[in-house]
Amino acid sequence: MSQQPVTYVQKACAYITRASGELLVFEGPEFDGLQIPKGTIEDGENPREAVFREIVEESGLGAVGETQHLASDIWTRRESPPRRYVRHFFHTTVHEPRDQWTHTVTGEGEEVGAEFEFSWIDNPSAHDREFALALDDYVHLIDTMPASPEGSSVSHS
Repeated sequence: MSQQPVTYVQKACAYITRASGELLVFEGPEFDGLQIPKGTIEDGENPREAVFREIVEESGLGAVGETQHLASDIWTRRESPPRRYVRHFFHTTVHEPRDQWTHTVTGEGEEVGAEFEFSWIDNPSAHDREFALALDDYVHLIDTMPASPEGSSVSHS
């Protein structure tokens, strides 16, 4: 019996918070549970560049504060055929007064044109709603990053 080759897909994932400590989430069309902006790292991109691109494409936000790499891991989505994600999690802050909004996904890929309805959740480390694709694995690390001053932002467009 021959072994199937394992596929590794590089992903960039964004935990985005605002000054109040709330985490930006959406409910995606493909998976049950809360999600965060994330996506596949394109050829020639590093994880940090990819996370900024994904934030713009999936949420419409273009200016974020200091961004910190929190963790990287290899997450198994399925055993057969083998599929693994090399996930890179980042935390960034944003000054965003809207409590909720709908954004139409831009860029390239399967999600282009999909509408994501964004909102904020309080106390993400203790939140009881389930996240899709184990995207909350490192949300507890957000508390270790110092908050940036309100209104300070860096544009990454």
